[in-house]
Amino acid sequence: MAAEVWLIRHAETAWSKAGRHTGRTDIPLTEEGRAHAATLRARLGDTTFAAVFVSPLQRARETAALAGLGDAAQPRDELLEYDYGDYEGITTDEIRQARPGWYLWRDGAPGGEQPDDVGARADRIIAEALSVDGDVALVAHGHVLRVIGARWTEQPASFAGRLALGTGALCRLGFEREVRTIRAWNV
Repeated sequence: MAAEVWLIRHAETAWSKAGRHTGRTDIPLTEEGRAHAATLRARLGDTTFAAVFVSPLQRARETAALAGLGDAAQPRDELLEYDYGDYEGITTDEIRQARPGWYLWRDGAPGGEQPDDVGARADRIIAEALSVDGDVALVAHGHVLRVIGARWTEQPASFAGRLALGTGALCRLGFEREVRTIRAWNV
């Protein structure tokens, strides 16, 4: 069983910097994002991962590579970002102009996913991580990683709305005795 599961959010992209919902659009890191991702190598220290799973999108793969995890990274579709459907590439403020009060974690995305859809993917990658003997790294996107944090603690996917996560952030999930816990968040 996994000793710890490390969540690594990809570094900055032009859309994350602008607050645009970036689901399946495959955009690269900014230069600042690349520089920040390179600092992750030192922040991970001498941690050895028995498995590294990464979103197939380039911003996550590039972050993994710059963090020194690229050679071990195995792509997993479960780590794709939330599918924002009709809201892909636009900001929350723009969405609320047409749909006042919209809240992703309650309302989901028309033409895309609902929170529980992402929760089902999170449950699958958690099960895979738990089957690994040793520490596991998951390199992916802000909203899917927030859902993984929620589901790790056996909360509904919508609880992810209460777990802020910045670009290039690290989180550690583990256990206190046999109970799954959050050891560090948004570091």
